[in-house]
Amino acid sequence: MGSMIRLTASDKHEFSAYLSAPEGPSKGGVVVLQEIFGVNSHIKEVTDRVATAGYLAIAPALFDRIKPDITLQYDDVGVLKGRQLKDETDPNSELDVKVALEHVRSAGNVAAIGFCWGGSLAWRVATDEASGLAAAISYYGGELPSLASRMVACPFMAHFGIHDGSIPEEGARAFASAQPMVETYFYDAGHGFNCDHRSQYDASAAQTAWDRSMTFLAKHMI
Repeated sequence: MGSMIRLTASDKHEFSAYLSAPEGPSKGGVVVLQEIFGVNSHIKEVTDRVATAGYLAIAPALFDRIKPDITLQYDDVGVLKGRQLKDETDPNSELDVKVALEHVRSAGNVAAIGFCWGGSLAWRVATDEASGLAAAISYYGGELPSLASRMVACPFMAHFGIHDGSIPEEGARAFASAQPMVETYFYDAGHGFNCDHRSQYDASAAQTAWDRSMTFLAKHMI
């Protein structure tokens, strides 16, 4: 459904992104922010799904700052490598997110939806007023509890699994308490519950969270 394009960040870094367009008029632009496994088949499927919902959707390949076309497996080796790549890439990742936002801004209001590392990036970008987001959504973003003191600049929705081994429930609930304006939801699921390519997938939680997310976007992307 989509295709790869090239973008250039403000520091002249050139990188790829997966772009997927709706069949009809766009309701706005949405940046899909990857997990630590790269812009793999799952992230492309999510991006296509966002496009099917009526948005011009784009997933920037954040690992291109290290090497092009990095995708990792959902196993222990992939997790370890992904964390290493994230740490190397992270200082400049927001530059790539921002140029992706600008690329889809022609479609109207813009939003971000991120998963895992991307969920943390969604929060960081949403707390930067200069990003100009109409809305943002985080799925199991690990940094949200430690960055709960930030002031969010747009409507925000957060999804957490109460059995997430990398984000203790106590920390996630503390985030919810510190950010009462954020729509925060908890699911009887673990980390990565939205991804049907991994063992943590929970179909019920994934569908409920997706329905909430699409309703949220429809409300705030007008």
